[in-house]
This record gives sequence, C-alpha cells and structure tokens, in this order.
Amino acid sequence: MIRVQRVAGPVALVVAALAAILAALAIGGAAAPLALGDPGPLVRWGLPVARMLVDLSAAGMIGSLGLVVFALSPAKPEFGKALDVTAASAAIMTVASGVVTVLTFLDASGTAFSAGEAFTQQFLQFITQVQLGQAWLITTATAAVVTVLAFAVRNHIALVFVTALAVFALVPIALQGHAAGTSGHNLAITALGLHIVGAAVWIGGLLTLVLIRRTIAGDRLVIVLRRYSSFALLCFVVVAFSGYLSAQLRVGTLANLLTPYGVLVLAKVGALVALGVGGAMQRTRLIRRLDAGGKPTSFWWLVVVELAVMGIASGVAAALARTAPPVDQTAIGTSPAEILTGQPLPPPVSLQTLLFGFNIDPLWLVAAGLALFFYLAGVRRLVRRGDRWPILRTVSWVAGILVLAYVTNGGINMYETYLFSAHMTIHMLLAMAVPLLLVPGAPVTLAMRAIDKRDDGSRGGREWLLLGVHSWYGRLLANPVVSAVLFVGSLWVFYYSPLFRWATTNHIGHEWMVVHFLITGYLFVQSLVGIDPVPYRLPSPMRLLLLLGTMVFHAFFGLSIIESTGMFLPDWFGAMGRTWGDTPMADQQLAGGIAWSIGEIPTVVLAITVAIQWSRLDAKESKRKDRASDRSGGADVEEYNRMLQHLAERDKPL
Repeated sequence: MIRVQRVAGPVALVVAALAAILAALAIGGAAAPLALGDPGPLVRWGLPVARMLVDLSAAGMIGSLGLVVFALSPAKPEFGKALDVTAASAAIMTVASGVVTVLTFLDASGTAFSAGEAFTQQFLQFITQVQLGQAWLITTATAAVVTVLAFAVRNHIALVFVTALAVFALVPIALQGHAAGTSGHNLAITALGLHIVGAAVWIGGLLTLVLIRRTIAGDRLVIVLRRYSSFALLCFVVVAFSGYLSAQLRVGTLANLLTPYGVLVLAKVGALVALGVGGAMQRTRLIRRLDAGGKPTSFWWLVVVELAVMGIASGVAAALARTAPPVDQTAIGTSPAEILTGQPLPPPVSLQTLLFGFNIDPLWLVAAGLALFFYLAGVRRLVRRGDRWPILRTVSWVAGILVLAYVTNGGINMYETYLFSAHMTIHMLLAMAVPLLLVPGAPVTLAMRAIDKRDDGSRGGREWLLLGVHSWYGRLLANPVVSAVLFVGSLWVFYYSPLFRWATTNHIGHEWMVVHFLITGYLFVQSLVGIDPVPYRLPSPMRLLLLLGTMVFHAFFGLSIIESTGMFLPDWFGAMGRTWGDTPMADQQLAGGIAWSIGEIPTVVLAITVAIQWSRLDAKESKRKDRASDRSGGADVEEYNRMLQHLAERDKPL
C-alpha cells in the first residue's frame, strides 16, 4: 500500500498540473495562434508545459532541501533519501530548463528549430548576449550544479549553502517574470520571488514526505509531519500575500475578474484556499490520530488528494504566466523618471506623504511581520510556562520592527530612488536607529529560552542559531573592533565604489543594501550595549573610546559628501527631471548633512547608554565588594590598611 501511495502522489501532482495547464491555456487563449510571427503549436503549447515542469521540479529540489536542513536527522536513512529526491528533482529541472531555453528562443525569434550552423549561432547569441536567454542559461546551469552537489554533499552545514544555491536558481526566473521591465517592476519581481519560493517549499516538502515515507519510523513520522505543517502554514501565508500583490498589479479592478485572466486567478485562489485551510485541518486532525496510534493509510490518501490540488494550482499558475492580463503591463510614459525607474515621480515631499504614503516592498513587509510574530510567540511561550521576560525588551523590539517596516515600506521609501537625501535618511535609520531598538530586545536570548531543544540529531531554529553564534565566523563578526570597522568602513566603500550605483539602479542591489547595513549596524550596536551574550565585550572605557573613534569617522564621511564638488550618480539623481524640491546638488549636500548630524543622534544615545551601563557596573562591583567585606568581618580592609602602613614605613627616610 505504501508503494502505491508513493507512486500515486507524484502521478497525481503531475497529471493534475498537466490537465489544469491545458484547460487554462484554452480558457485564457494563451495558446491561440498569432496573426504574425506565430511560433507554431509545439512552442505555444510546449513552452508553458515545460515551464510547469520547471516549477514542479524546482519545488521538489527546494522542498526536499528545506526538510533536510530543518526537519530531518543526518543520523537516519530519511536524510539520504531526501537528498536523492533533491538530486532527481534537480536533474529533471536541468533538462526542463534546457527545453524551456530552446522553446523560449524559438518563441522570441520566430524561427523554426534546425540543426544547422546558422540556427546554432543564433541560439548561442541568444543565451550569451540576450538577457532572457542569459537568465535561463543561469537557471539551467545552477540546477545542474545542485544535481551534482546533492549526490556529493552530506555535511549538514554545507547543505545550507546548497539550499541557498537552489533558491538562487529561481532568481533569474523571478527577474524575468510577467512584469519585468514594466511599471511596478520592483514590486512585481519581489512578490513573484516570494510566491515561487513559498510554493516550492510547500509543494516540494509534501512531495518529499510521500517519497521518503517508507524510511520514517512510525513514532518519528508524527514529529516530521508536525515540522512540515509549521512550514506549510508559513508558506501559505507568504504565497497568499504575494499572490494578492501580484494579482492586484495585473487584474486591477474587480470587474477584470470576469476576464479570462481573472477567471484563472479565481481558480488559482480557490485551489490555494483549499490547500491552506483544508490541508491544515486534515493534517492537524490526522496527526492527532497518528499520535494516538491510528493507522496512517487514510492520511496518505488524503495527501495524494492534496498533491493533486497543488498540481491544479501549479498548472493554472504556469498558464497565467503566458496569458495576457487585463491591466496593461507595458512601460508607462516617457518622462526621465519613468525611463530610469519605470515609475512616475512621486508628489512633492510633505508631512502627509511621509506619514501616510507607502511604497510596498513585500520582502521586508513579510520579514517584519514574521519577526514580530515569532518574537511575540516566544514571549507568550515564556509567560505561559511561568517565566518572566522584561516588558521593555518587548517594547523595544516591537518599536524597532515597526520602524524597519516604515523605512522599507512607508512614505520615506517613496522618495528613496529619486532623492539622495531620502536614500541617506533610510541608510542612517537602517544602520543606526533600527539596530538601536532591536538590540535591547535580546532576540537570541529569547530564542534560546523559548525554542525547544531537539534531541534527534536534526537542527531547528535554536540549533542553527547557536551554531551561527558559536562559529568562528560568528565570533569574528561579534568582535567589537571588527564590527566597528565594518560599520564605518562600509560607509566609505559603499558610496565611493560601484556598489552605490548597483544598489540604486538595481532592485537586487537595493535589497542587498538593506540587508548589509541592517546587519552591520546590528553587530556594532550589539558589541557596545547588547544584552545577548557575545564571545568578548570590551571594558566600558574602551567601548566609549571605540564609539568616539567611530563618531569621528562618521562625521568625516558626512562632511566629505557636503564638501564634494561633483555629483554622486549624476546620470541618475541629476536626470530625474524633478520640478520640485532642492536641486540635485543641494539635495546631495542635504544628504551629507543628514549623515553628519542626524546620523550622530543614535551615536550619542549609544554613548549615554554605555556610560549608564558603566556606572551600573561600578555600582554592582562596589556592592559586591562591600558584601564580601561584611562576610569577612572587614578583614580585607584591615589587610589593605596594613599594606599601606608597610609601604609608608618602607618609604621613611633613614
């Protein structure tokens, strides 16, 4: 019976996906012949089907690695079997991606397939010089590398990097998504990236559980299923949120839901709701039955049904990628700002736009929401078992997350691309204000106390966090001098190197910038005033001296921008065509003033905090010595007096 279910699960997934994509292509008209430059039925029907196979195999690759890293034990057979699923899925993805690359070339060029030299030359030019071809070449090559690594690597830590590489294989797909190069591009590609990664972990994890079911012992099955269910719930939230944002960009109004594209969106939404609600309910109920000693047969047949619904959602999603949406996805206008950014200029800066405006970044909105949820869940767990957690730590963490959410999604983010001063304000808040609020929240200490310790050889959040903190790399970054050099040095390197252009003009670069400055700021603040344990903390006088040196270099950085006679990125900030606000050069000088003045405010707060901690530490040390003296009956004082008397007698003139 188990063998039948193992075969039925993948078959149900693929067959349902194939049936759904064929029906969706017919409904949406994506496979209809073109009046001009029709690539033929093989391309019109074969390309979306091949793309669907890429999505499903990518799900198997990433979902199995997710279980390997977070749910399975290297000491048990399940670990190796899951990696076999990874290797097989990555191999299928490699072949499917290669097929998609060829069919995409035929679709874009309008040429027929040929084995001749001319066709080969054109195809090589497509995958080496055309952005779309390069993207699929990178995806194909990355999947091939993951295939080899899944066979060769068994080290648990190294597999984290293999997982990161597998996720990276989806990045070119997201960047070449439905709205690439059009209005709302940054929002579209971020939402699409979250969507496909969340769906991959969700679908691939369940598929892997079906395939490795025989290697998981009965008692252990409940544990692994519960871990997967937690992942599935998280993935459902991410997929639903990112899917809503993507649909909003492409559907626009409720009336457009009656178009063929809108009907397909509704079908996909129905499948996702059924998966999220129905799947969670049936897993919770049946896991309890398994925990009570019930037979798992009915459970696995319901999993087969769940995989079939996942296949329907995947097939419809692949068809949607080829279906024309009701909202025009072409670039909007020809103004300088629209040519550079794909978006019109925002309105002039005002208190109203800063407070109530928004420019959504789904990645950081999701990250902020999860950070807030897991922190509060950890506090709740401590309180329920009778432990105390200082309320000020919770308040500080919540405030820091809210500021982070505002900086990456609020009104100030509307102007980050257009004004150097807005960019610098965001930078200062990310590197200094947000860490100053997050660090007192002591998230590592909370995690160590709230997350259950595993004893089966697998690694969960607690184990990976401890490994990172205690690793040589973690100890190096936590060193106060290293963190200070990274904090100050990255300012100069970033703004006086091509990194600034990359982070300003490229969405991936922008996301890297946010991560980098948030981490370097957090490490620096943690080394000075952190509550979480660190391998080494400088004495209070040295911390104040280090902070003073940092303030000096930080002030010089701001002054260097103020006194600069040339513009930073003149072909970007100087070419927006703004008719409001300061001139680009005046705005750049304002940015330097922000770095010099506003950026120093958190530094002053840090200095005051270090001084207070120093004072409290001295007070505690004095009390400790007083208590020790009381316990010894003043013997230490008498000994000290005798030492002074001895020194005085020794120094008397003869």
